[in-house]
Amino acid sequence: MRTFYQFLMTYRGKIKADDYSRLADWAFFDSSFPKHTKDYHEISNYLEWNSPFPNALMTFDELWDIYHS
Repeated sequence: MRTFYQFLMTYRGKIKADDYSRLADWAFFDSSFPKHTKDYHEISNYLEWNSPFPNALMTFDELWDIYHS
């Protein structure tokens, strides 16, 4: 199974940005983002301290559900 970061990168670079692509683009440029983990809590905790936009945690939860479906 690929990491969440690898999954997230499939949402990068949309011409008309949405929250999924904003989170993906931000994670791509954030050198501290936990790129090698599959652990929900590690990523969630990171986003709680480094949230790039107001509903980033909700966006992450939605994407996490898709990642695990």
